[in-house]
Amino acid sequence: MKQIMRGIKAIADENRFKIIKLLLEKRFCVSALAKRLDISESAVSQQLKILRKANLVIGIKKGYYVHYKVEKEELEKIGDFISSLSERN
Repeated sequence: MKQIMRGIKAIADENRFKIIKLLLEKRFCVSALAKRLDISESAVSQQLKILRKANLVIGIKKGYYVHYKVEKEELEKIGDFISSLSERN
């Protein structure tokens, strides 16, 4: 339950939600995310740190850059939990 709540809090922020949406399309590095979101690289790094702590994204080193991707299983757990709320009496 604690991990689910951490994930819900993580995606509640607009920029982090946008990062998740972008990373569901394809992998991006910090600079590419910063350009697409029109925010600084340091701001993106801070947001990714929170998403990593929530186990929602993982970084994969490719040469000089780290490319990030969504941990879909974790995102699905959050979605399943939220869906289950409407099924309760």
